[in-house]
Amino acid sequence: MTQTKDKPWLFRTYAGHSTAAASNALYRGNLAKGQTGLSVAFDLPTQTGYDSDHELARGEVGKVGVPVSHLGDMRALFANIPLEQMNTSMTINATAPWLLALYIAVAEEQGADVAALQGTVQNDIIKEYLSRGTYICPPKPSLRMITDVAAYTQEHLPKWNPMNVCSYHLQEAGATPEQELAFALATACAVLDDLKGKVSAADFPNMVGRISFFVNAGIRFVTELCKMRAFVELWDELCETRYGITEAKYRRFRYGVQVNSLGLTEQQPENNVYRILIEMLAVTLSKNARARAVQLPAWNEALGLPRPWDQQWSLRMQQILAYETDLLEYDDLFDGNPAIDRKVAALKEGARSELAQIDAMGGAVASIDYMKGRLVEANAERIARIESKETTVVGVNRWIETTPSPLTAGDGSIMQADPEAEADQIARLQAWKAARSSAAIEAALAALRRDAQSGANIMPASIAAAKAGVTTGEWAQVIRQAFGEYRAPTGVSRSPSNRTEGLEPIREAVQLVSAKLGRQLKFLVGKPGLDGHSNGAEQIAARARDCGMDIHYEGIRLTPAEIVAAAIEQEAHVVGLSILSGSHLPLIRDVLARMRAEGLDVPLVVGGIIPEEDAASLRALGVAAVYTPKDFELNRIMMDIVALADPSPVAAE
Repeated sequence: MTQTKDKPWLFRTYAGHSTAAASNALYRGNLAKGQTGLSVAFDLPTQTGYDSDHELARGEVGKVGVPVSHLGDMRALFANIPLEQMNTSMTINATAPWLLALYIAVAEEQGADVAALQGTVQNDIIKEYLSRGTYICPPKPSLRMITDVAAYTQEHLPKWNPMNVCSYHLQEAGATPEQELAFALATACAVLDDLKGKVSAADFPNMVGRISFFVNAGIRFVTELCKMRAFVELWDELCETRYGITEAKYRRFRYGVQVNSLGLTEQQPENNVYRILIEMLAVTLSKNARARAVQLPAWNEALGLPRPWDQQWSLRMQQILAYETDLLEYDDLFDGNPAIDRKVAALKEGARSELAQIDAMGGAVASIDYMKGRLVEANAERIARIESKETTVVGVNRWIETTPSPLTAGDGSIMQADPEAEADQIARLQAWKAARSSAAIEAALAALRRDAQSGANIMPASIAAAKAGVTTGEWAQVIRQAFGEYRAPTGVSRSPSNRTEGLEPIREAVQLVSAKLGRQLKFLVGKPGLDGHSNGAEQIAARARDCGMDIHYEGIRLTPAEIVAAAIEQEAHVVGLSILSGSHLPLIRDVLARMRAEGLDVPLVVGGIIPEEDAASLRALGVAAVYTPKDFELNRIMMDIVALADPSPVAAE
């Protein structure tokens, strides 16, 4: 008897850039190539609740995703894509209620049955505090909005996943497998505990069944495969014992995955093709722990924005595994394997221990500081292992000799953002605002404000606001006024760690230069703009601290004016800025102009995903040093900073 072949997972690519119209063309092209679900990347202003013409949005519009400022943008984004037939994943968190409201409004305009809509809003704000940084409000009102979305979908969008517990960015921030398991499950518990009061006891099991997860799969693919099996078993256990869910279908661990971007290398980037394939195996080989949706990064994402062809190459990788191999014809290949069982048991034990610690502290919301500190330390240990070559990274710390790659030859190996896209987006936004009814906007915002303050579900007023023509920035401003804003912990303590290996020569150099300066070498680390990827900045600040420097690091989302003011107030000897969103040129120009206007004559160093052409431009502007992902040796960067701070003429030669 021939076994029925399993259906493949959903094939996605994570995409969005420049404008809604340009992203729509990309989506329709990818669907024509065999992609079976959409995964929408929004730009940072959209993610953090600013219109494209806001001061903080300058240089960020359309860079890491698509700008969606109003219903017209959402309409253009999904033009000629029937939403009733689509499964759409939207990677959106702080503004998730708003983007879902816009999506519903467009679906209604298309004549779709809203109850038939399928997809997901990520809607996981806790991991934003820990790793990604696109939060707006404090934890408690943010949790309220997550469960407002969930309760609304229970009644109106029964096929929609109202939350994607996202451990992906936890691993990107350095989480161990045990931490990734525990922190994600603790987040799910925080949401379900809050949701209990918003849906009936009869509906609660169904809502548990609609919670999905979005995970990461790294290069240690046996460990990652075991992690996924541990996730399946721990979630089943939690649902049954903690929440009394008796029906097995509601306890099923449903997850999508993007494989690891943290391990993609700028050096010998062609090697990333093999890394992506191996990492995909971790979430597809084991039938009982197989992903329901897979999206793969492109081989050149450590260099810049991938082209449509690069995304197609990653899509073909999925299609070959699903359709050319016989993987989907077999039962689980790992059931009863003693090595797998031992590893799964060990991961579950470690995760339960970490979960118990979080529960003892009052749950995920109360443990944000603790979890953030654990992630920063784990990431520091990961980087130290690469620096010491305890962990081998091919082409980075071993076998670095290479023949030049034809894939990166010439100037077309990455896609360049359209330099006119931001101005075009702003012009259309201003035209949209000019064409609206002021009375309708004021009434919609008043209703939204009333519901936010009263504790009513935020979704109906958000949908009405979307239809009235309210913008993303206007919606978010009401939310800011109602709930306040928040600065998450940095995870970088003032106290040096116990890590000393290889630091003595740097510490001696710091002390020598500090003596010449007449006080301790002061190093200010800043993150201008809306980029929330803070892992690199945290590690630079932590290593500088461990080397004996006096560090100043306030965290993410600072304006150039705030950074320059802090550098003056702190009397910094060196300023280091981290930008990974692609907005380095406009932001650094602004910072340098402000430094010169204030007479602040100290070295400025910059780190980020910066093409060499842009790095040359930054150096020409006066930036003292530019670091990219290939510069993994933090101790070398520390010695560079010491040399830049040295007031003696020798340092300048």
